[in-house]
Amino acid sequence: MNTRSMQEPTFLILTALAGGPQHGYGIITDVLRISGERVRLRAGTLYAALDRLEGDGLVAPEGEEIVDGRARRYYRLTPAGTARLAAEAERLRHNVETATGRLSRLGFVPNPGGAA
Repeated sequence: MNTRSMQEPTFLILTALAGGPQHGYGIITDVLRISGERVRLRAGTLYAALDRLEGDGLVAPEGEEIVDGRARRYYRLTPAGTARLAAEAERLRHNVETATGRLSRLGFVPNPGGAA
């Protein structure tokens, strides 16, 4: 399994698909919501990432439907994608715990609802 850290857009795409199969526009809007509107994926960026993730075995096509004369392809997280997302979430959790612990020793109390 790849243990390198994951780029944030990749993490967010996999997180979006952890909620269930979605088509491209659904992924784009879910990533925007999950990121607190910080990460805005463009269609070209998303589909390049999905191609790479499919090649890596982390996502797979889940079907296709025609909407307004256009094909809408759905993607799903694979078991390998689930495992990779879980590993990355654990890596991030560990890093956050370490940073938070060290900040608390400095007397800093994080504001969970906003900026520091």
